[in-house]
Amino acid sequence: MAQAASPSLTTEFGDRLLDPMWRIQNLYSIVTDEGKEIPFRPNAEQMAFVGSLWTRNLILKARQLGFTTMAGILGLDQCLFNTNFSAGVIAHNLEDAEKIFWNKILTPYKRLPEAIRQMVPLEKATASSLRFANGSHISVGTSMRSGTLQMLHVSEFGKICAKYPHKAREIVTGSFEAVSADQIIIIESTAEGADGYFYQYCDEALHRTQEGVKGTRLDWKLHFFPWWNKPGYELDPAGVIIEPEDRRYFQTLEGRGIELTARKKAWYVTKKKTLRGDMAREYPSFPEEAFEQTIEGAIYGNEMAWLRKNGRITEVPWEPGVPVNTFWDLGVNDKNAIWCHQRVGLQDRFIRYYDNSGEGLAHYWGWLKDRCEEDGWILGRHYLPHDVDHRMLGEQVTTKKQILEKLGMRNIVVVPRVQSILTGIDQTRTRIKTAWIDKEGCIEGIKCLDHYQREWDEKNGVFKQQPLHNWASNGADAIRQYGQGYDPIAEASVMSNPIFSDPRFQRGRAPASRVGY
Repeated sequence: MAQAASPSLTTEFGDRLLDPMWRIQNLYSIVTDEGKEIPFRPNAEQMAFVGSLWTRNLILKARQLGFTTMAGILGLDQCLFNTNFSAGVIAHNLEDAEKIFWNKILTPYKRLPEAIRQMVPLEKATASSLRFANGSHISVGTSMRSGTLQMLHVSEFGKICAKYPHKAREIVTGSFEAVSADQIIIIESTAEGADGYFYQYCDEALHRTQEGVKGTRLDWKLHFFPWWNKPGYELDPAGVIIEPEDRRYFQTLEGRGIELTARKKAWYVTKKKTLRGDMAREYPSFPEEAFEQTIEGAIYGNEMAWLRKNGRITEVPWEPGVPVNTFWDLGVNDKNAIWCHQRVGLQDRFIRYYDNSGEGLAHYWGWLKDRCEEDGWILGRHYLPHDVDHRMLGEQVTTKKQILEKLGMRNIVVVPRVQSILTGIDQTRTRIKTAWIDKEGCIEGIKCLDHYQREWDEKNGVFKQQPLHNWASNGADAIRQYGQGYDPIAEASVMSNPIFSDPRFQRGRAPASRVGY
């Protein structure tokens, strides 16, 4: 982006106005979140980012590093020192958009030296935009679909993807398309789970970096800024207890070449006492860690964090000769989900997850029979939700249970309905911490548990108690049958069935005539 200054301005400031880095460091003032007006002095992270700016930029970061402020100043600066330059900032809600506009754009312009404001006067100002006499324009909003932009910044895009997927899609298909390939897009956010546009972009960019592949101008470049690189994130270690779990974590970081001082470690463990399972999302130590955490408002967030920290989401072997139980959700929207489980000793092992849509029940039963015939599974009990007994219109048999029985399913357990879905969720929270989950065979189910979240109350700015019904609901509802209905004692009685003494079962091969058991 080329810069130009008028003769009168260069007389007052010399050649310094020709240097955008000098301008950014010296010309602007901002209003902090505490309401204080201060000169803008970029921190080390902000300067590092500007020095490595690309056309398509992803900023994955710890909290409170000020990249929204930097992006607002960058956009304003380019508008002032270039003709016909258009910049935009997208926030995830109107309140944040208003704060960004007033504190990070309007105030910096009003506090500029008088000579600059005279040379680049305002032509029009609204509650969310500034238009200058040189033809340049900057605006802030929750979406920007019309017009052409030379620079676009999206603040907290990960949160937008998690809470408002329809808005994220609108930004991608509309706002991003308004920026040409040789111009600038800046996305910054903390991570919000391993799903959505932000995760996908970061994942692709990280893989390119690891493989040493230089992307095109339309490919995203990842800028990662960890908590441990910020000077202010440290604390006097006196009196701070480092638990064995934290020591193991710090050893893991050392294996990645991240050496922490005692003050850094003290800050981390103290901060974690407040954030708990959200620590890695808000203050990641390395890029992959940021996306291992569940999203904000996740119903099973603490439980999934506990499972990960205790090595429970790992490679879980299938045990030949042990029956495989299944836990189902029969979705009203035609999406069905199945968790596959073995009880080995005192361990609850989830070895496979499967879901699909647009298929009849015969498809899912056929998938299970294939596991018996191809992989040697022995089917145990099938835990189905209470509505499996509800009548269906237009069928020769009247319930889904009857359909499955006609297909050959045996040992069906209809899980009783609980008074409230929240009761079932609480039961599942307690039980799931005893589980082991195969990280490959259950990868899509794990995503469901990570992204099963409470519904967001836009009006009051809080999460409701009730869960949000989205793509993750079916997988989460399926494992709720485990929480509500699984009985290890009943499981033991199934194992005592004489059928399991058949030598063909001991070889891990179920007779075709007995796949329903």
